[in-house]
Amino acid sequence: MKKHRNAMRSRRFLSVLLAAATAAALFGGCGSVRTERNEGTLSYEDAQAELTSMMKKIDVSQVENPVLDIYSDDTSEADILADIDTFPITTAGDGEVNIEIAAATELSSEAPDDWINVVARNFNEAGITVGGKRATVSVRQITSGEAVTYINADVYHPQMFIPSNDAWGKMLEISIPGIEKIADRLAGNTAGILIQNDVYETFVEKYKEPTVANVLEATLAGDLLFAYTNPYTSSTGLNILTAMLKAFDETNPLSGKAQDKLLEYQKSSPPVAYTTAVLRNQASKGVINAMVMEEQAYINTPELADYVYVPAGIRHDHPAYIFDYCTMEERETAMKFVEYCQSEESQKLATDRGFNRHDEYVSQDPGMDGLEYITAQKVWKKNKNGGKPIIAVFVADVSGSMSGEPLNSLKSSLIGASSYIGSDHYIGLVSYSSGVTVNLPVKQFDEKQKAYFSGEVKNLSEGGSTATYDAVLVALDMLAKKAEEVPDAKLMLFLLSDGEQNEGYSLKRVTPIVAGMQVPVYTIGYNYADENGELNTLSGINEAAALSANSDDIANQLRNLFNVTV
Repeated sequence: MKKHRNAMRSRRFLSVLLAAATAAALFGGCGSVRTERNEGTLSYEDAQAELTSMMKKIDVSQVENPVLDIYSDDTSEADILADIDTFPITTAGDGEVNIEIAAATELSSEAPDDWINVVARNFNEAGITVGGKRATVSVRQITSGEAVTYINADVYHPQMFIPSNDAWGKMLEISIPGIEKIADRLAGNTAGILIQNDVYETFVEKYKEPTVANVLEATLAGDLLFAYTNPYTSSTGLNILTAMLKAFDETNPLSGKAQDKLLEYQKSSPPVAYTTAVLRNQASKGVINAMVMEEQAYINTPELADYVYVPAGIRHDHPAYIFDYCTMEERETAMKFVEYCQSEESQKLATDRGFNRHDEYVSQDPGMDGLEYITAQKVWKKNKNGGKPIIAVFVADVSGSMSGEPLNSLKSSLIGASSYIGSDHYIGLVSYSSGVTVNLPVKQFDEKQKAYFSGEVKNLSEGGSTATYDAVLVALDMLAKKAEEVPDAKLMLFLLSDGEQNEGYSLKRVTPIVAGMQVPVYTIGYNYADENGELNTLSGINEAAALSANSDDIANQLRNLFNVTV
């Protein structure tokens, strides 16, 4: 048996360089920063009128002959993925025989989500041997969906895989014939739906049972605001998605009927959340009153005490898998570790951390095999925007402080992740420093536009100050004009920057425009970790995600963000 199939490909994108540009100073009669004004939220029409007026004071240039990247090859998923070490080893074994475990994040993070780490450390200290050799385990913290992505791309080869549920194992069985399930359950858990207490009472009064089908009906009727997470990375998101499809067509969850109903549902439902943290934030603001979550996370989140939890879909019992490239010693170590996890002492630790509730709950299996789960993901991606095209403008900071690795990372990760953007959407590109440049007008993202996009991104060069909000206004103007040509489209703006503006309009000045036009602004901050900073504030105006590119996994973050949005 071989130990590994191939050597892992290393791909790193970021290292920490200079701090972000200085914050803007108030304009007092001269200089480049324009006057602050306190304004409330505007209507869409008033926001557009104000935008038109403000655009007259912005220095905008246009690339007349954009670069066509005719040499760009199709990017493989392996090329796009960040190095596996961006997912941390949370427990390190040092035995003569040591196996690596790819473990779901609710098991392998910080307390109280650290059960597998605690058990692994206990196992490593227990002096367990295999063939006379000391046996240990190492644990890597990684979402189940990301583990499947990396393993399928042939760039990661753990000896053991412990996902949240067996849907991911079934998906791997399609492409990895040598995978074997060695345990159905290591730590019992369920996923389900949370509904606010006061809303739950009226819901049950009208719909009787809190089933997935009734939750969907209530959402379509306007009685609930229900949101779920990305089914490409979130086990709960994938679980609830397939439960939804099953509710739409009990006999065939992937039928045309089920897909049509999913499309209808997505037209009026809240957008899919990038992370569970986004869901919690939306709930705290009253944007939603029902959402998905694993039971263990619900139990360990005190601020959700005013929600009712209802199990749904398949169980999340954390099955264990091994691979045929494991040696006999590694296989025996895995089997002994499973026994150790299932011991009375280890199970008590699991219960203390919120697992092993609702043992009576029986999986509501959608009856899917691995290929059908993969198809369900594709069905969701096709219908997630309710059949509406996306109009998006990418805004790239090319000021002097982006020099070197930040700009190189921006280019490589943006080009790689752009392969996840559908060809039926409309994409434009803007760059900025002291002034603003329209590198690429908004056009359908066909193969030619993709080649222009790649060429212009590769051609970006840095220098100058940081007129961030001038560029945001230019992008909003491009979005508004294209929306007149493509009615009923969804508008989005992606801002990639390393800091706050020091020239041009200020955040306070443009906030009413962004709010009035209701355009979500997704921000990706390079070397920018201020949770209360302007990039986070800008994203918060219309409930968009704010990502930090301060680590090596920005390529993965953009890939997952684009899967959810475009």
